[in-house]
Amino acid sequence: MLKIGDVIILEPSYSGDSEKYKCKLVDRSGEDLYIDYPINMNTGKTVFLLDGTQLKASFVAEEGTVYLFDCEVKGRVKQKIPMLKLRYPGKEHLVKIQRRQYVRIETLADVAVHPLNGEFPPFTTISDDISAGGAAILSGTGVSLHEGQHINTWFVLPMQSGEYHYLNLKSKIVRIAATGPNRNRISLQFIDISGQERQMLLRFSFERQLALKKKGLPL
Repeated sequence: MLKIGDVIILEPSYSGDSEKYKCKLVDRSGEDLYIDYPINMNTGKTVFLLDGTQLKASFVAEEGTVYLFDCEVKGRVKQKIPMLKLRYPGKEHLVKIQRRQYVRIETLADVAVHPLNGEFPPFTTISDDISAGGAAILSGTGVSLHEGQHINTWFVLPMQSGEYHYLNLKSKIVRIAATGPNRNRISLQFIDISGQERQMLLRFSFERQLALKKKGLPL
């Protein structure tokens, strides 16, 4: 499952930092993994890890599944290239984790919701989160909506440049969950979305991620 040449992403296990280090698996022997010196993905500089450092590691298998495991730095090895030796817990200790196709960013944006066939009166609301594949919006409980229903949604996306982009997206209601006595959270999946619209949503999500990172807020 974990093969020579695979990219491994490392993170400190016991640190509040969100640093990530990128490396490649160069060799393996029994419970030991040999990696090239990891690179800090934020600074691009080589990271020097002390023996005994506890790390969380992740990699993507051939079928696209992401796996996570705990490991520990056991030492340095000098061969043709300098390497670090990591303790590998074994295949049975790999944890399969979900990986969303598109990252959802919590953000407030104005949204107008319209029926396709007059099933309910149009209304305006705000988003709870947005991604390039879907969004979650808020609504009152008096609106006649149901899971599986198709609706028209207009999203107003304020960009860092000061521009506003208006996207008219056909959406499918995936889930409706009550968040209060008179409020629902509606999860949407965008359907029949064009490549240009997808790129605009990706750009908007990316700008929001950068803004949160600059403020020191969790993504």
